Amino acid sequence: MPRQAAITKAERSLHDQVNILPRGQLIIVFSILSVTLLINFIDQNGISTTLPVIAADLDARATISWAGTASLLANTTFQMLYGRLSDIFGRKTVFLAAIALLSVADLLCGLSQNAAMFYAFRAVAGIGGGGLVNLTSIIVSDVVTLEQRGRYQGIIGSMIGLGNVVGPFLAAAISTRTTWRAFFWMLAPCGAVTFVLSYLYLPSKPRTASFSESVTKVDWLGTLTSSIGIVFLLIPISGGGSYFAWDSPMVISMLAIGTLSLILFIIIEWRVAKLPMMPVEIYKNPVVAVMLTQSMILGSVYQAILYYVPLYLQNAHQFSMITSALIYMPLVGLQAAISVCSGFYISHFKRYGEVIWVGFAMWTLGAGLTLLYDRHTPIGIIIIPLATMGIGVGCIFQPTLVALQAHSPKSRRAVIISNRNFYRCAGGACGLAISAAALQARLRTALPAEYAYLADSTYSLPEFGSEGIPESVLDAYMAASHAVFILQVPLIGLCLLGMVFIRDRGLETAEDKTSQQQQDAALVARDEAARPEGTVGASNGVGEKPARRDSGADPVTKV
Repeated sequence: MPRQAAITKAERSLHDQVNILPRGQLIIVFSILSVTLLINFIDQNGISTTLPVIAADLDARATISWAGTASLLANTTFQMLYGRLSDIFGRKTVFLAAIALLSVADLLCGLSQNAAMFYAFRAVAGIGGGGLVNLTSIIVSDVVTLEQRGRYQGIIGSMIGLGNVVGPFLAAAISTRTTWRAFFWMLAPCGAVTFVLSYLYLPSKPRTASFSESVTKVDWLGTLTSSIGIVFLLIPISGGGSYFAWDSPMVISMLAIGTLSLILFIIIEWRVAKLPMMPVEIYKNPVVAVMLTQSMILGSVYQAILYYVPLYLQNAHQFSMITSALIYMPLVGLQAAISVCSGFYISHFKRYGEVIWVGFAMWTLGAGLTLLYDRHTPIGIIIIPLATMGIGVGCIFQPTLVALQAHSPKSRRAVIISNRNFYRCAGGACGLAISAAALQARLRTALPAEYAYLADSTYSLPEFGSEGIPESVLDAYMAASHAVFILQVPLIGLCLLGMVFIRDRGLETAEDKTSQQQQDAALVARDEAARPEGTVGASNGVGEKPARRDSGADPVTKV
């Protein structure tokens, strides 16, 4: 049997987890998913405001950025695996495991006694958080039809923006009044509550294979090689030029090992794995290949926005942390609102192309407008590019996910979701590293000679005492921020150009149409069998077709 046919057969042999729910159950399920995702993004984004306090308490001022790096590394490393694990062991089982990991990690973060412990537990939180983001989207694809998926993905996507807003303020408020540890101690029981609710109310179809049989289906070789490759590449990429010299033997060795591991991973996925985490065949579809590339680039740009716009506000403008967060709110607030609106548009008109076009166009425009920023830009003008980018991001994150699923067979939708999230996270890690290198390089050239030593302090300005910060130093930090903003414009512009290769094929795939025809035929046959002998016409009326279900849906399964 040809390899591709064998993989397709193995994928279709997995137990079907599609479970289209009635409205009442959908409300409960989406409430649980939304709250869980909100907790995750509060955890991810709230920590940014507490890092200075944590660094002082754990004596980790020189290494505290590894709190974010460790989480991002772990998140990226496990992204691809979650799709196949949920295919093999069931969505609910893997979702519960991810919640448990995040909750335990938050508890242990609050109990950390030194920097190494804190970084290790942030990595565990990254594993759990990445699983929640993946599994939430995968569960959505199981419980609603593709035609309705845009609406519900939009609601789920709004939790990202809401978490970006709530997280920093909540963390700052708790840390100011008590201790930074209380922020994590608050999140841990919240996660435990969502674990119980998920266990009780999330739908689940039992596995058709035993646990031992399921274990043998996992792509262990692919998991090992991809994990080694990602870790050995992202650590030097994240720390090169700041924590490690680029020409050091350690960095060169790690880059070489990481590159070889990823090459071996591709060979395993292409020729060896029975159920590959990253089926090479998905790249034969040019639309999928373009959208996955867009995911990597937009992940890079989005992470740079999250990190370096607040840095510009706090360093070049000398705004306080709270003021910076308030100025930043239009971006994440509009992202949340537009995410919901774009989802409803897609579900109503059964189209996604124009939404994504508008999203990338607005994002590119907003990124270009940031080039107008200087040290004296009024707050009202600062907000305009942020609001423009917020509209763009809201039209991108969830609609691109719906578009990817529309171009993929049902048996691979979990894999497509996890691969898309992997590319976005990997892009974010690389984007932060590239932006940090650009920031530091520009800072070195812009600082006056007597202040050249400040180039090692790219994330916060040192204390200058009563004389205040020299104007030349503030100008240098403004020039460094400007270099980062310039870098983002061509990157997001590439995503906009990529839309030329994407065609909107609607929300009903050929597989969905075939499935619907089979369901209609089955309903006709059932009505024919049930009709009393000698009567004419079906129960729907003479010559009528049976009532059409939502496209792509399987018959409703009671939970």
